[in-house]
Amino acid sequence: MSQAVASAAEAPPGRAPASAAAPRTTTGSEFAPLLRQVREQGLLERRAGWYTRTVTTGLMALGAIVYGLVALGPTWWALLLAPPFAVVTARMAFIGHDAGHSQITANRSTGRLVQLVHANLLLGMSQEWWNDKHNKHHANPNHVGKDPDVAPDVIVFTKDHAAGRTGFAGRLTRHQAWLFFPLTTLEGVALKIHGFRAVFSRGGPVPPARRTREATLLLVHVAAYVSLLVTTLSPPQALVFLLIHQMLLGLHLGMSFAPNHKGMQMPEPEVYETLGHLRKQVLTSRNIRGGVLTDWFLGGLNYQIEHHLFPSMPRPHLRLAQPLVRAYCGSLGIPYTETGLVDSYRQALAHLHEVGEPLRADAQGN
Repeated sequence: MSQAVASAAEAPPGRAPASAAAPRTTTGSEFAPLLRQVREQGLLERRAGWYTRTVTTGLMALGAIVYGLVALGPTWWALLLAPPFAVVTARMAFIGHDAGHSQITANRSTGRLVQLVHANLLLGMSQEWWNDKHNKHHANPNHVGKDPDVAPDVIVFTKDHAAGRTGFAGRLTRHQAWLFFPLTTLEGVALKIHGFRAVFSRGGPVPPARRTREATLLLVHVAAYVSLLVTTLSPPQALVFLLIHQMLLGLHLGMSFAPNHKGMQMPEPEVYETLGHLRKQVLTSRNIRGGVLTDWFLGGLNYQIEHHLFPSMPRPHLRLAQPLVRAYCGSLGIPYTETGLVDSYRQALAHLHEVGEPLRADAQGN
């Protein structure tokens, strides 16, 4: 959610050869003609009506699921509501994402309120923590050292980060391609944990003036969520419902985020610094082909190139901007990556598999 970027408009695996990353040194002016075209066509204008309908539909769906749990009572049939609950919760995450990018409204106070409701209250994720992390990602996508999304964690994205990993971490890295999607089932819970840590710890990204508000909404989320389950279901049913809901939510979010940058170019820092905004965003991002269903399932993130170039562009305009961006990149000889959803997963997993290859070789040698 990068207001800063919005205002301006894989060598070993994980590192692209310099020649592939930078056909030529660029400046910010390379982006200006495209920005002018987009503005002239009104594609940066907000779509309040579209978002009002989308938010209303999401809240109505959420209300229907809550009503269904209350009406069904303590029965195992209620578990059938967990998958649609996960889908609806993911919609909340997409709205929170869009609000953080000022896609919904140019009024920062209104946008912040929309994001607080959807992120903190309905999802249980800290607004300030997410914005801080996501701003850094948008400013330097796939930049090792600056993009937190490629920082070494449970999963690693470069051989440099994989080197030296031993024990449990080493075994995990050796097989991380196979484990990637199973691990994403924990993403929903991880978002909550990171958010709570950021809000309830000193020195985090949450300003003291906003910490009370964020903390209150996070606690209300947990209290309301747990209360809903324990008052409508038996304890075993509530636990199973929670596990299904949170695991499917994490999987849904992982399936939405994984295709965007994983396996794309990760230029060496010295090359990265020569890239202008246009090439920095286009060369490190991947679009996913598809129709209306793909747009809905991925929350518009399938137009990752357009989204990174124009973070404040409303979601329904991304499809309209795509032909302009693709043609413009073609005129400059800039590779514009677009693939099918399944192939995007194949590319991302192939990259993760290759990153872990040296560790597998060492294990076999020993």
